[in-house]
Amino acid sequence: MYAIFEDSGTQLKAQVGDVLIIDLRDLPLDAKSVTFERVLLVSGDKGATIGNPYLKGAKIVADVVEREFKGEKIDIVKYKRRKGYHKKQGHRQRYMRVKVTAINA
Repeated sequence: MYAIFEDSGTQLKAQVGDVLIIDLRDLPLDAKSVTFERVLLVSGDKGATIGNPYLKGAKIVADVVEREFKGEKIDIVKYKRRKGYHKKQGHRQRYMRVKVTAINA
């Protein structure tokens, strides 16, 4: 059984036991799990159920494995020819690692 859900503008495929990397979100420090309610598709033994756009009553529950870590560094370079304009900026996106424990459809 697997499900496709939306989180922070991206679509992710999840099965029970998968470890996913999602964008960092503001959670209380004592929160141990995350619930995703924007489920687009659930596929099981009987076939797939597709939402329009989301499935009502469907949820994905995941436990927090790693609360915060940073991705690779991205360099942003801006340049204009013959103007003497050079600008360099770096960015590291913050992520959260979760493990899917249940798919409720």
